[in-house]
Amino acid sequence: MFRTSDIVLIAVMVSAAAMTYKIKREAEEQRAQVHYLQAQIRTEEDTIDLLKADWSLLTQPARLQKLADIYKAQLNLEPVDGHQFVTLDDLPARPVTIEELTADGSRGAADAQPDQTITGAVR
Repeated sequence: MFRTSDIVLIAVMVSAAAMTYKIKREAEEQRAQVHYLQAQIRTEEDTIDLLKADWSLLTQPARLQKLADIYKAQLNLEPVDGHQFVTLDDLPARPVTIEELTADGSRGAADAQPDQTITGAVR
């Protein structure tokens, strides 16, 4: 029959074959993942190239000047003047909030008539 060493040797060989198959399967999955990522990278690079081409077309100075002339003629636009821009000092002060009004001691509408309840009904 079989000796114990033969059975151990067969078990080691079967487990080695199983591990080899497992490693091969994982390598094939990783290769498929690499191919998928490479295809995705090529797609993204093509998209980037297309967007760069669109951007260079849209930002051509002659095209922009032509559009500016067309819109100026159609909309009767005037050129921008440097005095149209406002500095931070020219902006109005911050508006007063409800909290600041009530902190000053002034009474709100609810405090002025405490005996009337607001129900939402029309009288």
